Amino acid sequence: MKRFLFGAVTAVLLLVLSGLAVALLGLVNTDADRSPGRTETWIANQAMDASMQRHAPHDSNPVPATDANLIDGMKLYVMDCAGCHGGLDRKPSQFGANFYPPVPQLILDPPDDPEWHIAHAIRHGVRNTGMPAWKGQITDEEIWKVTAFLSRIEKLPPIVQDQWKKSVGPTTP
Repeated sequence: MKRFLFGAVTAVLLLVLSGLAVALLGLVNTDADRSPGRTETWIANQAMDASMQRHAPHDSNPVPATDANLIDGMKLYVMDCAGCHGGLDRKPSQFGANFYPPVPQLILDPPDDPEWHIAHAIRHGVRNTGMPAWKGQITDEEIWKVTAFLSRIEKLPPIVQDQWKKSVGPTTP
């Protein structure tokens, strides 16, 4: 049993040291203009989700999803988020595509995360992605309004959809 345990510990240590050696010897390409590999993307997404699960409070949105609050959230999104995450015109952000990893285009591919997850990402940012922490830049109420808008993009009430159409022209939602 001792030999098995020693072998298992040794194997894990060798794997960790091998991964560290590959990274420190420059064998991992870190160019920002290359698409991340599937393994890197999977590891990064799993790590982010695990971190959110552990550190983010699982709060319910205290801001009711009224038409006025959703419209406010949409306006905040346009002012503070659209430059990287894509505008209401449903065109991807050219600026956001230059980040590594590329910035999620939230209008084209709405988040399916719970509201507490979205609010935590807005409030505290996401390390090594370029997503800043908005805490201190906008109020907590504004964070929750943007969160309400983002979590309902695909099922906005008619009044909010009309406001969206007015802001981009007659061809969208």
